[in-house]
Amino acid sequence: MAAPVMPDESGATTGGLPVRGGPRFRWSYAPWVAMAALMAGTIYQLRSQGRLWWCACGQLSLWSGNTWSQHNSQHLVDPYSLTHVLHGMLLCGLFAWLCPRLPFAWRLWLAVSVEAVWEVVENTDIVIQRYRAVTASLDYLGDTVTNSLGDILSFGIGVAIARYLGFWRSLGLFLVTEVVLVMWIRDSLLLNILMLVYPVDAIRAWQMVH
Repeated sequence: MAAPVMPDESGATTGGLPVRGGPRFRWSYAPWVAMAALMAGTIYQLRSQGRLWWCACGQLSLWSGNTWSQHNSQHLVDPYSLTHVLHGMLLCGLFAWLCPRLPFAWRLWLAVSVEAVWEVVENTDIVIQRYRAVTASLDYLGDTVTNSLGDILSFGIGVAIARYLGFWRSLGLFLVTEVVLVMWIRDSLLLNILMLVYPVDAIRAWQMVH
């Protein structure tokens, strides 16, 4: 009869397989536990800032397609969700370049952490007022918690897309998406960043025509 395979001191069996309850087994779950903690902390902070769970209108609609209505940024997804997909594609490439040896699950956690921090910062009074003052989002009142979670989900989808497509195909998709957004809602990720950091009156006037 063959001798039983026993775990070594590192928590792995002599055959190299992780032992349930051992350090290596627990480590494989660590990024997802950290992700859950990150989401819980993000929700808590958004609620502390006075963000509503859902649109004040009470309509249980997952999608809002009119970026000029009171429903924009109040439901799960809207056209601006595509800009968060692009966020994810950009940060996927950035962290793959900065931390190539870090396991993908931890790179994903780092990227989502950046996105979650942005969602919190974006919904502070100072940034909301900045949007209202220098962009075409005159009636912007901040996101609901549901919309912020939808943005983070869209971001994660962007990370997955970029990882699957690789650099060049991701770049092509990024540029096509930017063009589609400009034609559709007269806004995009790059225009949004530009107008928030260095407002251009001519662009704002053009965006206001709807």
